[in-house]
Amino acid sequence: MVGPGIAVLIVVATLLGLGKWQLDRKVWKENLIHSLQARLTTAPSELAPPARWSDLTAAGDEFRRVRLAAEFIPDTEALVFTSGSTFRPDVAGPGYWVFAPARLAGGGLVVVDRGFVPEGRQDQATRSQGNLSGPLDLIGVMRWPELPGWFTPQAEPARNLWFVRDPQAIARAKGWGEVAPFFIELEGPQPPGGLPQAGPLQVNLPDDHLQYALTWFGLATVVAASFVFWLASRRRAAKGA
Repeated sequence: MVGPGIAVLIVVATLLGLGKWQLDRKVWKENLIHSLQARLTTAPSELAPPARWSDLTAAGDEFRRVRLAAEFIPDTEALVFTSGSTFRPDVAGPGYWVFAPARLAGGGLVVVDRGFVPEGRQDQATRSQGNLSGPLDLIGVMRWPELPGWFTPQAEPARNLWFVRDPQAIARAKGWGEVAPFFIELEGPQPPGGLPQAGPLQVNLPDDHLQYALTWFGLATVVAASFVFWLASRRRAAKGA
């Protein structure tokens, strides 16, 4: 009985550990949701000047709402493919995020995600009304570059097409010069004609960790109970012999 007992003990301990891990993930997810909601509902503050950009971090500043005075560089944009957005329920892919460099009134260049355009509207000529010019007062959310996944396609600069929102990589390929280490996801103003479609972010992260934890704990109970019943049946068989 020692071998089967050790095997069952290892399996049960593993399942209990997975359940505890899911409970820890639940606490982490709830804290994350609370933090994001707090940042996304706070009134926007002035964007820090370029001299302070190196002090900003994703952990401390991502999803902060900011206000900035800037001017888009005319006829310059890059497209980032998207199939939808966790934080933008008003966006239904497939389509593209429109990235454009904007020069701040106080100096410095920041890349702005101006919003979403659906498939078939990626050509600027199809949405010329949305070409904003002159100094603008922008409100948006600070975001940090995305990391590509295992199956993320390679960027195609010749087609003006990217698959991750990485402002510095885009800026290098497009020759925009030195840009901020973050980008601004634009809330407003909305351009004439409605494209690119800017909009506020909403927290819509799934929190199914309690369900997963109960599943792992339930499996551990089933394995332990099955072993007890098996052991009892073996003992009854041995007594009957």
